[in-house]
Amino acid sequence: MRSVTIIPPGRPLVGRAAPPGSKSITNRALLLAALATGESRLTGALKSDDTQRMAEALQAMGVEVAEPDATRFDVRSTGRLTAPSHPLFLGNAGTATRFLTAAAALAEGEVVLDGDAHMRKRPIAPLVDALRRLGVEALAPTGCPPVTVMGQGHAPGGRVEIDAGLSSQYVSALLMLAGRADGPVEIVLIGRDIGARGYVDLTLAAMRAFGARAEAIGEGAWRVEPTGYRATAFHIEPDASAATYLWAAETLTGGRIDQGVEAAAFTQPDALAHAPISAWPHMPAVIDGSQMQDAVPTLAAMAAFNTTPVRFIGVANLRVKECDRLRALSTELSRLKPGLAVEDGDDLVVAGDPGLIGRRAPVEIETYADHRIAMALSLIGLLAPGVTILDPGCTAKTWPEWWDILSGLGVRLNFIR
Repeated sequence: MRSVTIIPPGRPLVGRAAPPGSKSITNRALLLAALATGESRLTGALKSDDTQRMAEALQAMGVEVAEPDATRFDVRSTGRLTAPSHPLFLGNAGTATRFLTAAAALAEGEVVLDGDAHMRKRPIAPLVDALRRLGVEALAPTGCPPVTVMGQGHAPGGRVEIDAGLSSQYVSALLMLAGRADGPVEIVLIGRDIGARGYVDLTLAAMRAFGARAEAIGEGAWRVEPTGYRATAFHIEPDASAATYLWAAETLTGGRIDQGVEAAAFTQPDALAHAPISAWPHMPAVIDGSQMQDAVPTLAAMAAFNTTPVRFIGVANLRVKECDRLRALSTELSRLKPGLAVEDGDDLVVAGDPGLIGRRAPVEIETYADHRIAMALSLIGLLAPGVTILDPGCTAKTWPEWWDILSGLGVRLNFIR
């Protein structure tokens, strides 16, 4: 599909719509199951481009991955990885690329990890540097993928420092590798900055479910014992980032969408967005997005119609996601009204204008091949007529059914091929 135009429903959206399984947890569970001995059953899983990239890469490294139904992976492994016969192409799947870069140390031989043009712009040097300090031979000449890891079939224990200011995924990658190391591993932050810290907690919880002993030993340090992993049955909770779009849709239209899970039940950091979403059209003047980064596009879309301006702080890391999301949001929201959203250094300021509700805005929204830009900015079409989203198929990265979900709630969508 080239584009989709959203017809404002003009009524509250009421119904039931279940978000897919968590991408973040699914990719963690897939890797941990691959590093465990035996067969693991992963239920509630997300099936999307990102998780398929992870599954296919693991298969290329000698792991059996079966998909008996739409929300389940069965993973059978010896606990060992083999060097693939070809470079692993991971598209723009950041979690898969970062996690597998560390795990490749456990393969015997050369592992090359590469991605598409967008992934080749996403930094990975801090993780590569940390792996070297741990004694793993790794190389990323540009500081971004492609990455080459010379696996030795094992990883040394010891203490390693990591700069996680750009992404908490670097820490998560090291933590999961550490569970299979030759000895205890201590991972210590360089500085205090870290991308969404709550995702490290997700990693620790998943590791423990697969039998690891891992714990925080300070504000910016963790210790992992060399227990290895054991196969298990593991249920994956729904995706909190996806849930934000449904929370926003019901709030913007005054409706009620039953997701089958309450906001308080989520363990993922993006669930923190429920509070400012619920406050619309009187959202806080300042929103710290540092611990709910993937929810910021949703909040920014809502802020376009807020009664007062909203400044998003702690969001510099959005510049190195699937696209420069700060630039994308400021550019695309300002198509509704010049200057509606502006970058102020690494902050995003959305002026807010309730007068845009119901006002025809014949605009085409560029998505930059970024699933979150597409889904978040589709929300403005619920209130402003004339909004067209380009390249709507990019939502397949994490939620292939997004447009079906909107349609099922009664939103008319006009697609152009």
